[in-house]
Amino acid sequence: MFKRTKLISLLIFLCSFYFTSFAQEESTVIKKLSKGADVILLGKVIKKVSNWNESRTRIYTTTNVQAEEYFKGTGNENNLVIRTLGGEVGDVGELYTHMPTFKDDEEMVVFLKKDENNKGYKVYNGEEGKITVITDEKTKEKVTNSKVRIKDLEAQIKRYVNEQ
Repeated sequence: MFKRTKLISLLIFLCSFYFTSFAQEESTVIKKLSKGADVILLGKVIKKVSNWNESRTRIYTTTNVQAEEYFKGTGNENNLVIRTLGGEVGDVGELYTHMPTFKDDEEMVVFLKKDENNKGYKVYNGEEGKITVITDEKTKEKVTNSKVRIKDLEAQIKRYVNEQ
């Protein structure tokens, strides 16, 4: 019985170390994204369109996002255009690793860089720059997939943005 209790205690200790380490790693990523992005917002996908480039060598997807709240950057645009590599045109699909994908009506926090080529935006740091938002069944609050409240994430982002 004593050995079992000792083993369970050790497992709890190791798990708490893992989760603390994971939270610190996640925090470091949020800090990097917050400092590097031009615009950070909470928004919802309202339209997606995929097309070939002019030479028909690559597919790009243009995603229109309705901004609900800005965490960084100017909040004078209600709708933004995000351009990403990949998508489907007819029977042809292209998928790029580490590139975010968007779903119709999806809500997310997105970290964006201005794209000087097409005067829209691109997601900063690939798939890390998009965090899907869901509604917690119990609390009815908006949270990330890892159950971080959006209010807490916003406070963390603003703290990093305002650091010197």
